[in-house]
Amino acid sequence: MSAAQPLDVQPTPLALLLLGREADPTSERGVECPGDLPAPSDPDLVARARAAKEKLGDRVFVLGHHYQRDEVIAFADVTGDSFKLAREAAARPEAEYIVFCGVHFMAESADILTHAAQQVVLPDLAAGCSMADMAAAEQVAECWDVLTDAGVAETTVPVSYMNSSADIKAFTGAHGGTICTSSNAKRALEWALEKGEKVLFLPDQHLGRNTAVRDLGMSLDDCVVYNPHKPGGGLTPEQLRAATMILWRGHCSVHGRFSLDSVGEVRARIPGVNVLVHPECKHEVVAAADQVGSTEHIIRTLEDAPPGSKWAIGTELNLVRRLANRFAAESEGGKEIVFLDRTVCFCSTMNRIDLPHLVWALESLADGTVVNRIEVDAETQKHAQLALERMLALP
Repeated sequence: MSAAQPLDVQPTPLALLLLGREADPTSERGVECPGDLPAPSDPDLVARARAAKEKLGDRVFVLGHHYQRDEVIAFADVTGDSFKLAREAAARPEAEYIVFCGVHFMAESADILTHAAQQVVLPDLAAGCSMADMAAAEQVAECWDVLTDAGVAETTVPVSYMNSSADIKAFTGAHGGTICTSSNAKRALEWALEKGEKVLFLPDQHLGRNTAVRDLGMSLDDCVVYNPHKPGGGLTPEQLRAATMILWRGHCSVHGRFSLDSVGEVRARIPGVNVLVHPECKHEVVAAADQVGSTEHIIRTLEDAPPGSKWAIGTELNLVRRLANRFAAESEGGKEIVFLDRTVCFCSTMNRIDLPHLVWALESLADGTVVNRIEVDAETQKHAQLALERMLALP
């Protein structure tokens, strides 16, 4: 038998994009990274990051989202969810540079909440958010026209999840709405329904549906899904008039993977396990779970859990693995913590912030060069900040 001949196969543009070797500027903001990154195999990366951070001193403040890699979290001054980190940045006016190890919309929120002299840096501009990108400003403006034509815009209050672009936050502020987090979504919806008769919830349909049904006692029939890729959102004027919750057709690519099968499988495999999931999960998964809550709620629940208890967590794998290692090592009866689904489920865009990008950003700042600065224009910032301030004023 003759030796196998090499196949004459050329990678497609899509394959190259998925491999990170090409860019598609029409589908993703800022995928080019100027400058030369250190090699990921460089054994001196940790020392280089530490040296650059020490050189910058109090001039730099590094924020690390819970879903970041351990190697990045190690250099964070503060860890937390997106809104906590944005507020932490605003509380550090002495820091000249805010290095946000998260995704694009988080860095935008930090820029909105910090003062003009501070500069927010995202180590890799390709770190976006698929959920946030599911609601473009032009699509939302068209949706509002549809609501206007149906005669319901005047009684509809927009509520946008923190996981949205600055443009969507600005739209929300300009149309009398507020921002919410997974922790205060119930209060935000209650506030909105005191002001109007309906809510346009952007961009995560699952958080909106779960909050309306689970926390406010609505039925699934009170909710409709607006699909921006269909004429009129795929809804009739009658459906829009009858609905209380108009949910944008968006979702988290990580939390959307969990299923009823995941819950059933882990209960069969680990008798007595407690299933704890994030409210970005599908409604049937939330309904089948023992507890539901935000990232911060998940952490607090595990901190307060009794020794020897067993937990299956439905959220991003970096955080679950970190929590599993942390609580397994407790001196008095460690807690068993597993990932809800056996399929590995990292947030791919969050993981684009790696140690080489962080080192490059810190060393550039230490040398006096500001890279990958995230700036929100003044008009957008004005309306987005108004929406954020409404959230901060919620009772």
